Amino acid sequence: MISERETLKAVVQEAVQRQKVTDMHTHLYSPNFGDILLWGVDELLTYHYLVAEVMRWSDIPISDFWGLSKREQANLIWNKLFVEHSPVSEACRGVLTTLQGLGADLSTRNLEQYRERIGQSDRFRQVDEVMRLANVDHIVMTNDPFDDRERAVWLAGTKPDSRFHAALRIDPLLNEFSASKHRLREWGYAIGDEWNEASAGEVRRFLKDWIGRMDPLYMAVSLPPDFAYPEESDRGRIIRDCILPVAREAGIPFAMMIGVKKKVHPALGDAGDFVGQAGMEALEYLLSHYPDNKFIVTMLSRENQHELAVLGRKFRNLMIFGCWWFLNNPVIINEMTRMRLELLGLSIVPQHSDARVLDQLIYKWKHSKEIIAEVLIEKYDDLLRTGWRIDPSEIRRDVADLFRNNFWRFVGRPDLVEDPEE
Repeated sequence: MISERETLKAVVQEAVQRQKVTDMHTHLYSPNFGDILLWGVDELLTYHYLVAEVMRWSDIPISDFWGLSKREQANLIWNKLFVEHSPVSEACRGVLTTLQGLGADLSTRNLEQYRERIGQSDRFRQVDEVMRLANVDHIVMTNDPFDDRERAVWLAGTKPDSRFHAALRIDPLLNEFSASKHRLREWGYAIGDEWNEASAGEVRRFLKDWIGRMDPLYMAVSLPPDFAYPEESDRGRIIRDCILPVAREAGIPFAMMIGVKKKVHPALGDAGDFVGQAGMEALEYLLSHYPDNKFIVTMLSRENQHELAVLGRKFRNLMIFGCWWFLNNPVIINEMTRMRLELLGLSIVPQHSDARVLDQLIYKWKHSKEIIAEVLIEKYDDLLRTGWRIDPSEIRRDVADLFRNNFWRFVGRPDLVEDPEE
């Protein structure tokens, strides 16, 4: 039994560092899906977080920046953000942590040297190496049947590496149905001009076809701050008549990522999105009126986090996860993790990487694990000061729940729940 803080600190840090991670939301792909899997130094440097940041230091017209080659963009970002200024932002520090993890000598500041070192690999070997370094054993992808490149991979019958799992992403269906229904018609789904049971049946058939093809762990959508439900809109009707019944029948959760304001600066592309505070009424309605559905939810606004955690206390069909996008900064991860543990105990998924570049797994999990471990140390220390004694095996159990088992239980995959003592 642990009775002293110093012993506690060592046990928690070891448990967290040794614990393998299920990364429940990424934008990565199985290596056999081809070059839609992004990796390497230039992809790290041209990640959209860094594109937005470099525009604050550079006077290059945005259109001219997009006219540069990937390599030229990376050179510009490296010079502006790493050479001409100290790389203290989380996105910049993440690049350095990643390069360090991959064995680069950062004292040289030699970008060409880093390219040469990492470029000697291929995507299959890089997946193995990065997953080893990040201590990640399962990765959940984001899989969009409306994306032509990815669609072709699935239609060819390609099955992902066993470490990679699908998540059926349905943003175009819910957020752009007026355009998406024309594509559904091209693919043989008889969607009418009016919403009726026949059209709803065809959308359900589309969803079931792709669930059968992908075997996804959940269906997912990114939603704006003004998301409302119930609502007599394309999105509201599709959720009511298609998403919820199909998810319930398939036994998979509906994942909602709420609070993104798309393209407030369209010229920046993916770097041009913003954040907005959302109302909680839609989520509250869904949780209370659809108790047989499971919901996985994260929100983008810092201001929504307390309400979301309190809502989690009321509904066990809600799994709260991660520090999404603009919240993936140490000060906010620390705050959110503390608040969630204080309100919900250990019944959450504290983090996901949201990685778009394979190598980012290294820094996303290194940085997050350090913060989560410190929070856990303080919470267990609070218990010690009451006279409660903690066995190291209990800490390892809790850590395994947070980093992998809570997710696998919630999505109904007990076969992937692991006992940390075995």
